[in-house]
Amino acid sequence: MKETLESRIGYHFHNPGLLQTALTHSSYANERHAAGAVSYERLEFLGDSILGLTSAELLYAHEPALPEGRMTRLRAELVCESSLHTAALSLGLGEFMRLGHGEELTGGRERASILADMVESIIAAIYLDGGIDEAKAFIMRHVLQDARIDDVHPSADYKTALQEYVQRNGECQIRYELTGESGPDHNKTFSFSVAVDGVLVGEGSGRTKKEAEQMAACRALEKLRG
Repeated sequence: MKETLESRIGYHFHNPGLLQTALTHSSYANERHAAGAVSYERLEFLGDSILGLTSAELLYAHEPALPEGRMTRLRAELVCESSLHTAALSLGLGEFMRLGHGEELTGGRERASILADMVESIIAAIYLDGGIDEAKAFIMRHVLQDARIDDVHPSADYKTALQEYVQRNGECQIRYELTGESGPDHNKTFSFSVAVDGVLVGEGSGRTKKEAEQMAACRALEKLRG
C-alpha cells in the first residue's frame, strides 16, 4: 500500500514514518495515544506555509503586473479547500488515511476538509524527508499545475458578481451563513452557505471567513448560470 501511494505521489520516502503520520487523523491518534500514534496536525501547519510560499513564488513570476492585493486573492483561489480536495481525490488519499472508529462511521474518509488537510500534511512530510525542492515539485504536479493559473480570475469578486446577477430582475435578499468550522485555532477551515430569498444556492469553504463567503458565492454563480 505504501509503494502504491508513493507511486501516485511521485516521491519515495526515506523515513516512512513521516508518511504514516501525514495520513493519521487526530481521531485515530486519540484512540491509539498509548501506542504512540501522532496526528498530521503539526505537519498540516507546516505544509500550509510551504504551499503558501510556493504559490506566492509562482504568482510573482507568472503575473509580474499584478498588485499585491490581487495576487493575494488569486493565491487564495489556487490553494483553497476545493483545490486541495481535488488533488486529494486524484491521488486517492481517502483509501490510505488512518481514521478513528467514530470518524470512519460518520464519513470522514470522504470529508473534503480532512482530505484537503491531508494534502498539506503530505507536503510537509515530503519537505522534512527530501527538502524544499521535492515538496515544491509535488505541489506543482498535483496542486498548482501551470495550466490552471490562466483559468483563475485574480480580480474576481464573486460576492459582488452574485449580487449583480440576482438583482438584474429586481431586488433580492442575499444571506450568507456560517455553517461550520474545523481544525486547530492556528489553522481553521470555515464553511459558509449563501441563500437568495431564502433558497440555498451555494456552499463553500476557506481558510478565512471572507474566503469561504467568496467560494460560496462562486458556487452559487456556477449553479445559477447553469
